[in-house]
Amino acid sequence: MNFKDLKQQYNESLKSMDTEEHIDLWFYRPLGFAWAVLFAKLGITPNIVTIASIFLGVAGGVLLYFGASPLIWLNYVGIFLIIWANTYDSADGQLARITKQYSQIGRILDGVSGDLWFFAIYFALVFRELHFGDAWLGNFFTSHQWVIWTIAIAAGVSHALQCAMADYYRQWHLFYLKGKEGSELESTSVLDEQIKQSRGFKRITMFFYRNYTANQERLTPNLQRLRRELKAEFGDEVATQQFRTDFRRLSLPLMKYTNMLTFNTRTIAMFISVIICIPWLYFAFELIVLNAMLIYMISRHENFCKRLSRDLKAGQYTTK
Repeated sequence: MNFKDLKQQYNESLKSMDTEEHIDLWFYRPLGFAWAVLFAKLGITPNIVTIASIFLGVAGGVLLYFGASPLIWLNYVGIFLIIWANTYDSADGQLARITKQYSQIGRILDGVSGDLWFFAIYFALVFRELHFGDAWLGNFFTSHQWVIWTIAIAAGVSHALQCAMADYYRQWHLFYLKGKEGSELESTSVLDEQIKQSRGFKRITMFFYRNYTANQERLTPNLQRLRRELKAEFGDEVATQQFRTDFRRLSLPLMKYTNMLTFNTRTIAMFISVIICIPWLYFAFELIVLNAMLIYMISRHENFCKRLSRDLKAGQYTTK
């Protein structure tokens, strides 16, 4: 394969330039593509890569526990493993796009992998505070354990919500940018039918995925109203070319927030808090900075969906 063909294959492995982040384009996507090409040659499937990322990410999270000499150097090993895990997280999607090995279970597994990384990270940081203290508050949390547990749980719930909404808005943008084939957009009505036809472990998995999607829909009433109106007008959500253009134009400025609410921004904050030995600072960052960003993103998205709904009713988008 020559350089031109390799470059074309790399571009095809990306979701879209609209939704890619600078750090990903500079670092994670090139490394992920290199892994994807190797895994494709070895016949390794995207789901196997995702499972490998779970082991790396969880191991990295556990190593963030050590908050005192002589083992504090393990923090840097943990950071390295988490970065390595994220190159695999990038690779599994790029491999799926290169080899056309898409699956709903793969998408669910990909989401679960990140949750497991941070599950390990949260526990490691809490126990680190309890056992080693930190550079600012010393051993405060040792005698006030309920405080650090409350902060960590609130941050974890916020984290899950932030990532879910960022993913949802990104999928809507991809839907109107690349069509149904280029997006992993779901709806509870479709998932309800799939659950009825599923059995065993898959049925259990689909149940949790359905609740994940339902939470996304509950937080976006104007978007769901617009969705229903598009179906009533056109029979589906594809709508007219003008509508798709307007939706993408209004959605594009929010893509930077969907990126900041997922991995890179939060892990940079987490790595810094670990290196300076103030673990709770990461939880504060999630609760204050990232939640403020989440509220702003939802508000902006809901406002322009309300505007598009008004324009649709006014007959601005009439020809499919």
